[in-house]
Amino acid sequence: MPVLVESDNPTATTVLTAMPPGAQAVTAPDRMHAWLDQHSDEYVVVLGPSVDLDTAVSVCEDLRVSRPTISVVLVRQALETAVLARAMKAGARDVVPADDLAAVTSAVARSHELSTALRGPSGARQVGRVVTVFSPKGGVGKTTMSVNLALALTERGARRVCLVDLDLAFGDVAITMQLFPTHSIEQAVGSEDSIDIAMLDGLLTRHHDSLMVLAAPSHPDVRDRVSAALVLRVLRTLKESFDYVVVDTAPAFDDVTLTALEESDECVIVATLDVPTLKNVKVAMETLEMLDIARGHRHLLLNRADDLVGISTDKVEAILGMSIAAQVATSIDIAASTNAGNPIVREKPQHPSSAAIMGLAGRLAGVPVSAPAGADAAPAPVEEPVRRGRFRRKR
Repeated sequence: MPVLVESDNPTATTVLTAMPPGAQAVTAPDRMHAWLDQHSDEYVVVLGPSVDLDTAVSVCEDLRVSRPTISVVLVRQALETAVLARAMKAGARDVVPADDLAAVTSAVARSHELSTALRGPSGARQVGRVVTVFSPKGGVGKTTMSVNLALALTERGARRVCLVDLDLAFGDVAITMQLFPTHSIEQAVGSEDSIDIAMLDGLLTRHHDSLMVLAAPSHPDVRDRVSAALVLRVLRTLKESFDYVVVDTAPAFDDVTLTALEESDECVIVATLDVPTLKNVKVAMETLEMLDIARGHRHLLLNRADDLVGISTDKVEAILGMSIAAQVATSIDIAASTNAGNPIVREKPQHPSSAAIMGLAGRLAGVPVSAPAGADAAPAPVEEPVRRGRFRRKR
């Protein structure tokens, strides 16, 4: 998957249209290096016009030595002889004008051809992981946690993450992030047999922190036309292009939610400290156990975890029969950041709630994660890496 380095979001969005489906955009060279560390099959780096020439030359010289199979394409506002000479001397594969998207497409294609010649035909690619966020009761902050967890998993652009809103009747992912998608999963209805990553790429909406979103339909009546077979094909196709697919589900055991849970590698269950929610979560846990879904890969996220409500965390663990993976306390900052369309892990990465969510992201990824948007927050300690798994309902 090609990677673009560009700090200006509108420019990045435009240049990405000239790159293959699955291309990733990061804001700075340090995030590019983090991306390359996790994607050994990368074949091209595109440096956008916001990257100054000295930095671009430094990147070219470094990659020429450290990663000779990766091509570098420079996108410049103006092509000057001195710029061309210096870039080529540093090892750039191509220098193209910013207003010529066809030239960007051609340069990336040539880089792929060269990579194939150097490495041979591509072998099997690593498949991404599905993280499903579920709660049997509405109003527990599930969507807020899904959005923040997905942003944390991007590792500031080093990982490619897609957030899928499967609350098909009343999904709030887009509005929570102040996104206004022109497409949603609705446009995939009827295409169960022909879905591929190129098609899905056209349905995704990009958040400026390199997170891609597949929005829920804008009208509740579409829900009945989204089949479990379509959801299965969408998730499996997205796994071919993304490192993580985070799924926000409806608070119900319907066919769509069960399909997402079955296809999950990890399941995050959101609960709050009130008796009705804990009762519902207990029943849901028993149902998951009976269906043999996510056994050994369930993570309890306790939201609005306040000591003053009369239910201790020890009692919660005893009631539910599982340990708490993360606790997020009640905070007006979370509500304020959500209302502003700027999730807490991005707006206030040093906030205790952000640290808790990033700690959970690190637990799911098996490594510590950094704060989004280049902040200097220290993530919470990470437990031992979790095992990968695939789950199937008992028939």
